[in-house]
Amino acid sequence: MRELDYEKLIVNIQDWIRNYLKSTNANKIVVGLSGGIDSAVTATLCSNAIGKDNIIGLGLPCGSISQDLEDSKLIANHLGINFDIFDLTPIYERFLDVTSSIQRKDKLATANLKPRLRMMTLYFIGQSKGNSLIAGTSNRAELVIGYFTKYGDGAADFEPIASLYKQEVRKIAEFLNMPEIIITKAPSAGLWPGQTDEGEIGLTYDVIDEIIYRIDYNLNFKGINEDTIQKVRNMMSAAEHKLQMPPFFDVKESSIE
Repeated sequence: MRELDYEKLIVNIQDWIRNYLKSTNANKIVVGLSGGIDSAVTATLCSNAIGKDNIIGLGLPCGSISQDLEDSKLIANHLGINFDIFDLTPIYERFLDVTSSIQRKDKLATANLKPRLRMMTLYFIGQSKGNSLIAGTSNRAELVIGYFTKYGDGAADFEPIASLYKQEVRKIAEFLNMPEIIITKAPSAGLWPGQTDEGEIGLTYDVIDEIIYRIDYNLNFKGINEDTIQKVRNMMSAAEHKLQMPPFFDVKESSIE
């Protein structure tokens, strides 16, 4: 993996956040705190960049594990930022009830409803507060393999850590003196009880990071199983549509003009 000057990197990211907000005339940032390391690091960088009083932290449980909410509170208290909790579980359950006539062949359709409800809430709060931007919390590994919900946790106004591999996010968390329980916690999207990122993907983030890193820098894959490499490549290919704006029919390129 690449060698980085993390102290300088942290300063550069915080400067970038500050300058981007200034360019949009926004002065507040809304961050959804999941209780995981990515949202914790994102909230910390944003707080350092524009001041803790300008951060709106949100806990949005939706049939979630109670420990995740406790960890979110821990992060908010650690940073001293504003933190509001809105339990989306009743809305989630009501939505499923209203649409109960729809046959659900894929359990992810139901699971993905949770991050989409959170996205709606983040933007509702942000617009209600005014002059606010929504901070994304995805790391590079998640983005390139598509491990996020389209128009859910993948929706944001800016992405502070999207160019960082998961290992680098952990290292930044250490430099930022994040609570140890957050740094060592198993990554989970909280889609269902017992769900973990690595369990669902079938690979560890360390392995995913290494493969993506070698692809990014055109390095050889010596020492890595070919099937594992192909699995990551397949996920990257399948995720391309998630990283692009929707295609549209262009009259100028048709034969009728």
